[in-house]
Amino acid sequence: MIRVTRSITIPQEEIRLRFVRASGPGGQNVNKVATAVQLRFDVRRSPSLPEPVRERLLSSWRSRLTRDGVLVIEARRYRTQERNRADAIARLVALILRAATPPRIRRATAPSAASREQRLADKHRRAEAKRRRREAPADIA
Repeated sequence: MIRVTRSITIPQEEIRLRFVRASGPGGQNVNKVATAVQLRFDVRRSPSLPEPVRERLLSSWRSRLTRDGVLVIEARRYRTQERNRADAIARLVALILRAATPPRIRRATAPSAASREQRLADKHRRAEAKRRRREAPADIA
């Protein structure tokens, strides 16, 4: 059982782990031992996820999802299966945690009187500088 929050726990049965050969450091061992981990978690069909969390995961992590709504995380940072497995699970928990926090509602605000005044003063200053560049001196002849 993987605890994400107080209310969200994911049973190990919902997570599929597959070990594959990793590229990168490892010497001769890298060609023989499957140390990279491919974690698959079915977001669309998981009974462990509340509906709002599921919707946020499906909408915000499209690049990591298959067409069937399965989240795929590959961990190949370390040289051992155990550390890559822990890394993949930690990344899954982080993604679900991020989706579990609802986005803040943006409240429209109006610019302050001082900022409006400052903006207009800046506009006048720029316009004056451009106007001075345009005018040709009258006494040149």
